[in-house]
Amino acid sequence: MPKLSVLGSTGSIGTQALEVSKLRGFEICALTANSSVEALERQIREYRPRLAALADEKKAAGLKIRVKDTGTRVLSGIDGVCECAGCEADTVLNSIVGMAGLRPTLAAIEAGSEIALANKETLVAAGELVTSAAKEKGVRILPVDSEHSAIFQSLQGCADHSEIKRIILTASGGPFFGMNGDELSRVTLAQALKHPNWSMGAKITVDSATMMNKGLELIEAVWLFGVSPSQVDIVIHRQSVVHSLVEYSDNSVIAQLGVPDMRIPIQYALTYPHRYPSPVRQLNLEEWGKLTFESPDYDLFPCINICRGAIEKGGLYPAAANSANEAANELFRQGKIGFLDIAGLVEAETEQAPAVSGYTIDDVLLLDECIRRRIFNKVVR
Repeated sequence: MPKLSVLGSTGSIGTQALEVSKLRGFEICALTANSSVEALERQIREYRPRLAALADEKKAAGLKIRVKDTGTRVLSGIDGVCECAGCEADTVLNSIVGMAGLRPTLAAIEAGSEIALANKETLVAAGELVTSAAKEKGVRILPVDSEHSAIFQSLQGCADHSEIKRIILTASGGPFFGMNGDELSRVTLAQALKHPNWSMGAKITVDSATMMNKGLELIEAVWLFGVSPSQVDIVIHRQSVVHSLVEYSDNSVIAQLGVPDMRIPIQYALTYPHRYPSPVRQLNLEEWGKLTFESPDYDLFPCINICRGAIEKGGLYPAAANSANEAANELFRQGKIGFLDIAGLVEAETEQAPAVSGYTIDDVLLLDECIRRRIFNKVVR
């Protein structure tokens, strides 16, 4: 029976991963969450993992009491999450949101576990470090995001990566596609959280609204597939049926299609290279009628090109863009800044990132701390 650890198990991806794991007969070794005591307790009682962790240390103390009859050892804080990540599972699925997922990813790689990666910030902030560590340990990183899973699947018949002409990431366009600048200046958090196609956590849904999510995915694609930023294009596809495409040197294009349901890419990452029946309904193209494709409005949604510029520069520039976005996204969700302020803060912090040719994990974490402090202080004043 294959062993699986799920980091961020109470979120949208985590809960669906556990659903898939039950269908496929995985043994659950470890579960982690940020602060959801009740949800994690339910999962512990159902899946009986050896380890569990809450990043919130105070809440972890309460969880330990609540599940003392289960035999699950409860850990706390980032160190506890990292211990769960390094518990020698066959596969570690990382669906932690944001920079908090970086150290656990590295811990899982160090333990030699295969990585099913839904935490794009891991590769955005420290792609060089993570991919180098994975190569050294002989660990595969399998994408869980629907777009990168689609690319991964579309590359299965690729004999040599030199045959890749370009990667085409599809984007739903989020809830504000087609709005003008005046309309965007007045949008609310409630509107930003109404994604047209996907059910996701608040942070990722806001990222989709600003299209920062697509900029982060561009950076992630560079590291996952070994292509240059100039080889990654983005197209708006409102229906979210074509999940992404690969164009080859002969101008043939291969795409992966399916109904917008994350259980398909989750299952493929967990069972690769095999395919099995899934609980997802069958795609019936006649039901959709038309599939449309349009260019993004880079002027109204500048986060994509901010990220493209960051990965072209390399070094710590992508980490700066990511950290600034996490801080600005949080402030928007707290009602402290407007929607259009997010891109402005990301651009300003990215431009002043230190130009370095190499970096360490400590450099990334220190930069993250400095950027968050600077942005929060700026807004508070």
